[in-house]
Amino acid sequence: MIKRKISIPLMVIVILAIIVKSQYPKLYIATGYGAKSMASAVFLTGRDPHLVQSVDLNYSIVKFTRSTIDFENKSVTTSFWGLAKQTAVYREGFGCSLAGDHSVQEIQKNTFTPPVVRREGAWRIPWPNGDLLKDTVFSEIDAIRLKTAIDDAFASSSADKRGTAAVVVLYKGELVAEKYDSEMGITADTRIWGWSMNKSIMNAMAGVLSRQGKLSIAAVAPIPQWSNDRRRDITINDLLHMSSGLKWDEDYADVSSVTNMLYRSDDCYKVAIEVPFQKKPGSEWKYSSGTTNILSGIMRTLIGNDKNYHEFPYREIFNKIGISSMILETDQAGNFVGSSYGYATARDWARFGLLYYNNGIWKNDTILPKGWVEYTRTSVAASKGEYGAQFWLNRSKSLPDAPEDLFLCDGHRGQRIFIIPSRKLVIVRLGFSEDGFDHNLFLKGILAAIK
Repeated sequence: MIKRKISIPLMVIVILAIIVKSQYPKLYIATGYGAKSMASAVFLTGRDPHLVQSVDLNYSIVKFTRSTIDFENKSVTTSFWGLAKQTAVYREGFGCSLAGDHSVQEIQKNTFTPPVVRREGAWRIPWPNGDLLKDTVFSEIDAIRLKTAIDDAFASSSADKRGTAAVVVLYKGELVAEKYDSEMGITADTRIWGWSMNKSIMNAMAGVLSRQGKLSIAAVAPIPQWSNDRRRDITINDLLHMSSGLKWDEDYADVSSVTNMLYRSDDCYKVAIEVPFQKKPGSEWKYSSGTTNILSGIMRTLIGNDKNYHEFPYREIFNKIGISSMILETDQAGNFVGSSYGYATARDWARFGLLYYNNGIWKNDTILPKGWVEYTRTSVAASKGEYGAQFWLNRSKSLPDAPEDLFLCDGHRGQRIFIIPSRKLVIVRLGFSEDGFDHNLFLKGILAAIK
């Protein structure tokens, strides 16, 4: 009897040990996600950590993590029941990145001052370069129906479940409606995560470099490590179209290519270029955050100077189109994590969408070269009408009640910029979740409000 009593708890301990050992690598995904998200929300957006924990991090196994915030050193340490601790550190200008094996002090030696044009008295400067809105009344807009459609996007089925953080609607380039989740402290001045919408910013950077003659989409990727194997045939066009043929695994629920890149690495570019060859470039479309970060590293090489690289999107894009809140975050190695990390206000995300609505031209200033937007929204054959160049498409009518010419920036947790040229609309929806949120129904309501 004594032996039996002892063997049961021993068996339980052994089983628990096996479970912990097998799942332990996954805990680094949860704690990395938690530390990075908490740090960016607190130090980039100034939000309440308790709300961040209960809303932003109320997701998958991340909800079981707990974070300790060091406000003096601007760092966050997150653990999963005391296991698999990860620390994220804020650096001025670079945003937040995971510390890995480095000390907080070592990481914070590197800072950067983005050359951001802050427009004094922006409320006196007309939209879209400033925030002074016109009193224009569009007779074709049913204001009551539009308000109802937007209000519905904020409706929650339960008190503890939030979804939409912000909605902005542009019609004919003018801001005609917006709403923010005031209960969550979200305002027009709050930076909100973009996640994979950042991939579309990498498209814009590539477009500018193309206009400047520094990048050719037909050129093979200038990566020395690929020169002696079959990856040497991969072109920049293949990378923009996510048709590289690399053996990439975009699985966020397990230890994979993408989770190793984002949560276990100091250098996203290095991890991505080490992925082996799998198929002939252009023969298959496969969604890959790795290819976007390869593009980010390639552009760093083409620009040729780290200071110029880090200033590039601010000088060449954001400052020119009135975006002053955007922060593109880097990894420790200094690469823009173009696949995932950037924060801006809803109005500034709308301005980015407006640039593409205007075919890359901003108040007679050609930001993107002629034909670039058309290239961007031309379907990759292997994607069956779903994808262009770092933008999603509606050629396959995945949004059945929206026009086929719609193209969009699409990010994790329901971040969207919908650009609909035929209806003269740019629509932004940002959120903490998209559980139960129907993007098609949301668009259908807005489209129905405009004759």
